[in-house]
Amino acid sequence: MKDSLDTTNNAAGRGARPTEAADSALEELDGLVEISQAEPLAPDQNRLTLSDTHKWVWVQFLFFAFQLALDLGSIVGGFLSAYWLRRHIQVGGFFIDFQPANYNVILLLSTGSILAAFYNKGLYRLKRGYSKIDEFYRLSAATFLGLVLAVFLNSCLLGPTFQYSRIILVYSFILITGLTLLVRLIFGALVAFLRRLGIAQVRILIVGASEATNRIGKRVQSSPDLGYLIVGTVCDKTGHPHKCEPVPGMPLLGHLDRLPEIIQAQKVDELIITASGSSQEQLFDLVALCDDLPVNVRIYPEAFQLVTTNEVTISPLTGLPLVSVKDVALRGVNRVIKRVMDITISALVLVMLSPLMLFVAIMIKLSDPNGPVFFTQQRVGLDGKPFTILKFRSMRILADKAQAGWTTANDPRRTRLGRFIRRFSLDELPQFINVLLGDMSIVGPRPEQEKFVEQFSQSIPRYMRRHKEKAGITGWAQVNGLRGDTSIAERTRYDLYYVENWSVLFDLKIILKTILVVFTDKNAY
Repeated sequence: MKDSLDTTNNAAGRGARPTEAADSALEELDGLVEISQAEPLAPDQNRLTLSDTHKWVWVQFLFFAFQLALDLGSIVGGFLSAYWLRRHIQVGGFFIDFQPANYNVILLLSTGSILAAFYNKGLYRLKRGYSKIDEFYRLSAATFLGLVLAVFLNSCLLGPTFQYSRIILVYSFILITGLTLLVRLIFGALVAFLRRLGIAQVRILIVGASEATNRIGKRVQSSPDLGYLIVGTVCDKTGHPHKCEPVPGMPLLGHLDRLPEIIQAQKVDELIITASGSSQEQLFDLVALCDDLPVNVRIYPEAFQLVTTNEVTISPLTGLPLVSVKDVALRGVNRVIKRVMDITISALVLVMLSPLMLFVAIMIKLSDPNGPVFFTQQRVGLDGKPFTILKFRSMRILADKAQAGWTTANDPRRTRLGRFIRRFSLDELPQFINVLLGDMSIVGPRPEQEKFVEQFSQSIPRYMRRHKEKAGITGWAQVNGLRGDTSIAERTRYDLYYVENWSVLFDLKIILKTILVVFTDKNAY
């Protein structure tokens, strides 16, 4: 994935930008401030709205019913296809057919088992903004568990008359998972279209007018298919000499003493609290205001100074729930596992793509005979130690002498070939050599230059924590669109989330998302 910094890029004049979120995110909460007592805005009557409680329940039920019917058809279709393949393609020995009397029982129990596993894995919750790769993981796990349960139940019910083929089970697993995923993707696209029309839209009210509120607003506005509508904000300050300033694009509807009235008038479905610096008592009071209202309450975790992302985990301690805000995942045996993955994958990539890399190298030399094939630069890696990063050169040779800076879209210093290789991230391929040498990992925080690391470490909280792990060719921030000229503060939050929540599946998810981004992101540069 693209570096945020490159010696072939433009000047680094944006170094001060990352402090914006950090400076205002944790402002003290003193109470309530006097603002104008205007009546709450009336709900927009011109859009398709289903916020009425009964209508909302029916919409959820219809979505669930359609999803269940589609899953049922996919499961039955997968079973029948697996049976047909096993019967007509002789793989794994002679096929022993089921007893005809048992067909319907086997199909019924197997289908019911898989549907029960789907429900247990939370695959029938009305989700918004979920990852397709996470959906694939859950579908695969649920299908496997359902098949195991089906074999157990059929064996118990049918006894010795039940005979099953292991190859049919393998076929069933592949076909059911594939068909269900395909159908769910199509259904998800339809649901997203309906949400863009305003159907099943969730109306959100935000408490607090901070950088966190602005960040939530940008996410909602950039993803209309999620079906969220921010109706406005509520001021959370008191004892302040001047009134709360509204967040651009979000009307300021009042202050906290009118919160229940505003929720009812605006038909709010979810309340998000971003009140930075709130005490425990203040948060309890905020939630208590909504006890008698049919509204979901969520707390954006920037109210907690140590949280690095918009997701936290709940872990039990002898029955007591604890909020985990930091968990060092990459240590001990996990480091060994990650290193083995890095060596295996990078070696395979270098062997398989060596003809492509040779072709790119030759084309670079032919297009600019006076320049080198590789671009090298000192970057900061594990524990703050410098290393030399390798890339295919994509800029004109004169640009290499320019001051280091940010890559910009349509950068005029790129060569004609450079535009192509950067569009498909081919310039990053030599970094797999860095991975083999142990300087980098395939997945991790993107490495920066020393002078920028020094600058960001002074302005971004916990920035140096990202250097406790190896730098990566791609990372969680990059696959979420934080590449090139984007906020360093936001990028750091994603990097820290990755460092503190590492897993093998998480790495595989990022690798898969990277491949998708390379071929689908038209804004790559």
